[in-house]
This record gives sequence, structure tokens and C-alpha cells, in this order.
Amino acid sequence: MEENIFQNRVDLTALTEQVKKIKDEIGKVIVGQQTMLDLLITSILADGHVLIEGVPGVAKTLTAKLLAKIISVDFSRIQFTPDLMPSDVLGTSVYNLKTSEFEFKAGPIFSNIVLIDEINRAPAKTQAALFEVMEERQVTVDGYTHKMKSPYMVLATQNPIEQEGTYRLPEAQLDRFLFKIIVNYPTHEEEIDIITRHHERKGLQAVSEVNPLLSAEQIHGFRQFAQQVHIEKNLLQYIAQIIQETRNNPMLFLGASPRASISILTGAKAYAMINGRDFVSPEDIKFIALPVLRHRIILSPEKEMEGISADEVVKQLIDKIEVPR
Repeated sequence: MEENIFQNRVDLTALTEQVKKIKDEIGKVIVGQQTMLDLLITSILADGHVLIEGVPGVAKTLTAKLLAKIISVDFSRIQFTPDLMPSDVLGTSVYNLKTSEFEFKAGPIFSNIVLIDEINRAPAKTQAALFEVMEERQVTVDGYTHKMKSPYMVLATQNPIEQEGTYRLPEAQLDRFLFKIIVNYPTHEEEIDIITRHHERKGLQAVSEVNPLLSAEQIHGFRQFAQQVHIEKNLLQYIAQIIQETRNNPMLFLGASPRASISILTGAKAYAMINGRDFVSPEDIKFIALPVLRHRIILSPEKEMEGISADEVVKQLIDKIEVPR
């Protein structure tokens, strides 16, 4: 965590202490993955959804479950499959014989934190059912609108390798995720630590080691702090310049939308907060820009054939832009 050498206008002591406790608590189970933890905590404070991508066995689902347990709110998990219907996710109206009326039976999407496992396994019809709830925190069924409880967050996982029985997520849906987090394999030392911990746990469930730390009220309070985080005008221009570069870059077929620039702004504010600052720095923007942009851009066919990744292109275009000081 960065050392704060400036005097903050907002007292962030309680927040930074809580962030440290959260990292320590998750660290009881998860080895390494500090970038993923930083981004997940940032997404909570920035009120955004997260897509976590990685090969099987790198603790994507476990991390999401641990995060849900640390927050004292309702949690539900949905396993997406090719035969999943929208009503299985949203809920449906059921006829009540006693009252002779239809009653709405809420689906698993009605919770505070919703973990969608293998989100790319469901067809487009089911994916479309998530559009409204992810953007507007509400669901409309049979002409009635049902509001979600706050805080509301979708954590989705997907496997980038296996293509059989999967569907490409619509671009409109990808744009609704604040971050896309890539989870890599652990290092050799981390692998040893993982094996050792599993051996010493003696069959106990990892999730049972983690205790609740955050309430819904605390999250609302911390989000109020985010509104007070200061950002200089030249840094707003810096964000806009990054987004404009994605739209004019010959390596890209599709650039980022204005939602991406807002996501960088809100993400950078929240990330500054968890680092104990009430102002945004250029480094905050550079750190947040990659997980915000990697799933919102589409490479040109030529660059895809060359095997260049979206991450490489984003890093190149950010390096081209002069950092304001």
C-alpha cells in the first residue's frame, strides 16, 4: 500500500484499516493474487460488476465466495448451463390457487452479491436477461418492475480455454462489467504455500476460516467518501485522451464507449481511497485503465491473426500518451 505523504481532506483511516483487515482475512485462504484482491475491493467501493477470467483451478469461484462472506449481505450462486432459461435466473409468475392470482416468485438474481459461475455457458437469450439488472439494478417481469437491494454486485467467472458448449458474451453485456480480471497461475513459491495450507487444513472448508467484516451500511458510507475524492481537470482530460485513442487506433476494430471513461473515473477514485488518498493520481488511472478496457475493445482481424492480445494493445496506447504532471 502506498505511503500517504499528503494531508487528506477526508479521513480515510477507517477505510484503509478495513481494507487491510479484508486482505488479511482473504489471505488466510487465498495465496497471492494481490491485483485481483485490489480490483475486487475497488469494484465494491465503485459499485461495479466484475468478470473474472482464468483457467480451472485458480480459485476464481472460491475468491468470489470469500468476498461474499466478508460482506454481511445476501449471497446467491447461479451455475450457468446451455439449457438455462431467463426465468431460471429472473424468476417467474406462479398462479396461487388460494388467492386466484399470479404471484411473482423471485429467482436467484435477487440477492446482494450474485456469483454467476461460467457465465459464457448460457445462450444469448439468458445473457440478455442480465442486461437490465446489471445496468439499472432492477428486473421487469410481466410489466412489473422489481428493484434490487443495495449494495448489488454481479461477480461472474469464465474459462478462456474451453470453447465447446460456450457462447461469446454480447458486447453490450461486457460493457456493463466495470472490470475484467485475469487470474494467472501462481508462482512456484505460491504453489508450495497452497499445497502446504491445504495439507494443514485437514479437510476443513476454506470458507469457514473467513469472518464477516463489512456491513451494507459501511459500504454505503465508504461510497459517500468516493464522491469526495478529488481529481484534477488535466487528469479528466487524460482519461478522455485514453478513450479517444482506442477509437482512433488502427490496431482496434472497436474502441471504448463513454461508459468506459466513467468506469476509469469511478474506479480510479475508489482505488485512490483504498490506498489512503482522497485524490486521484495518474498511476491510479493507468492501473485501472487495463481491467476497464481489456473487455471493451475489439482487435482488428489482422492483429488477431498475429496473436496480439488486447492487454498488449491497451498498454501500448497508454504508453503513447503523455502523462500529466
